[in-house]
Order: sequence, then C-alpha cells, then structure tokens
Amino acid sequence: MTHPENRPWRGILVATALPLREDLSVDHDRYAEHCAWLVTNGCDGVVPNGSLGEYQVLTPEERARVVETAVAAVGGERVMPGVAAYGSAEARRWAEQAAEAGCASVMLLPPNAYRADERSVLAHYTEVAKAGLPVVAYNNPIDTKVDLVPELLARLHGEGLVQAVKEFSGDVRRAYRIAELAPELDLLVGADDVMLELAAAGAKGWVAGYPNALPRASAQLYRAATAGDLGTALPLYRQLHPLLRWDSKVEFVQAIKLSMDVVGRYGGPVRPPRVPLLPEQETAVRAATEKAVAAGLA
Repeated sequence: MTHPENRPWRGILVATALPLREDLSVDHDRYAEHCAWLVTNGCDGVVPNGSLGEYQVLTPEERARVVETAVAAVGGERVMPGVAAYGSAEARRWAEQAAEAGCASVMLLPPNAYRADERSVLAHYTEVAKAGLPVVAYNNPIDTKVDLVPELLARLHGEGLVQAVKEFSGDVRRAYRIAELAPELDLLVGADDVMLELAAAGAKGWVAGYPNALPRASAQLYRAATAGDLGTALPLYRQLHPLLRWDSKVEFVQAIKLSMDVVGRYGGPVRPPRVPLLPEQETAVRAATEKAVAAGLA
C-alpha cells in the first residue's frame, strides 16, 4: 500500500480560477497570492490549467507560466496541473513541463477533439505516462463526449497508466463499481455538488471548484465528510449546495469568479468565448454567496 504522502492527489485540491486583469491579461502575481491563500485556508493543493483555469484560451507561454507560478507559491508537491491537449504528443509535452517545474502529479482528460474509442484512450494515456509523473484521469463525459466507464478505468489502472480518477460524471453509483474493479485506484470527487455522496462512498480527494471563494468552509466539509462525521458534514453541505451546484453548470467559471468577488477576493473577468452571466444568473449566484457569507462560511 502506498503511503498517502506518496499520493499527492489526495485531499482537497482546488481547480484554481485564473485572475485576469480588465484587459484580459493574466495577473500572475495575484494568482500566486491566491494559491498561497488557498493552502493557508485549509486546502491541500492546487490544480492549475483545469477547465476552471480557462486553459483552452491561454497561449502556451501563459499556460507554462501558470504552472511555474503555482509551484513557486506553494511547492511542487501541492501542484497537479491539467495537461489536457488535443494531441497526445502535446499532452505529453505539458506533462514533461510539469515535471520540469517540480510538480508531483498531473491530471489528464481523455482525447477530446473527437469521440475517441477505447484503443485511442489507452494510446493517449500510454503516451502521457511516458513523461514519468503519476497521472490522474479526469472523467468528464458531459464536456468531452468520451466516458471513462469503470471497466475502462480499471484497465487504465491495471496497465499502470493512471493512479486516480477525478470523477465528474455525477453518477455516484459508479464509485462502488470502480472500487470493486480497481480497489487501489483512488476516487477523487470531481463535481462539487456530489461531494458528500462520493466522500461517503470512499473518495480519497476532491478536485474542487468552490473553495476558490470559500476555502475554509469547503475544507471543513471535506474533512468531516471523509471522516464519516455526517452530523457536521450534512448541514454544511446543505448550506453550501446552492453554490456547489454551479460547479456542474455551463457557467461555472463565471459563477465561481463572481462568488470570489462577492466574498472580497478577486474573481474578475473571463476570456471569450465565455461571456458574463445573464442578469438573473448573476442575481442567483450573488444571493447564494451573500447568504453563505451571512452564515459565517466565508
């Protein structure tokens, strides 16, 4: 059995939002400060260049520097960058960049330029694993149209290609099937609004969105949920759920950045093709965030 310290993907890792200035340039200083603030407030690490970090609209130079900035801020053991790319060679290069920067693990979507079959998925993970860092698979069939079903995850794990999976399907029943087929594969909560259900099913980590705005309350929820302390976790989860469910909506980046603004952090704008929230969406996010602040959760 691997010791937890050799499994840096365990715990609550924040898929970090990326602060952009009004001119939409990346504010690296502010990003460094944000990473450090998350760790100070009870989170175990950060995931730069996830979908929440708007990696698809960054230049290669920006994307590389985001990883280096996070490592400088909190240390490579705490940084698990997303290394997704259309081509396997490019994804492998991002994994090599992460290794050079000092990261301890990477997170990888399946091929997402088209609806890849099982052989393509295996070839993709095989190529990226050659970079030498442990790989956490990211299953997001909603956005990628490729579903890493439990049987396929078990195969990827059995061939030594992935060590854990960020599960975003929202289907909590899969947790038990994954545990049966691949007991040593770490399940990570991938969607904030099924956090408690997957923690109860034995998740070893949470790649999280809403801690960008509410790290302390989120960390408290995670620790209580994974310890089986439902008396603490359930009321807190219920309080946070009106916000957590935005993590599974199309507008999750805008919603989380708005919540950051509301709690007195810096969320700021998003890059196109994303557009600002509709007025009614903004009203809903703002109200839910203010309610959480009033309840002392910020």
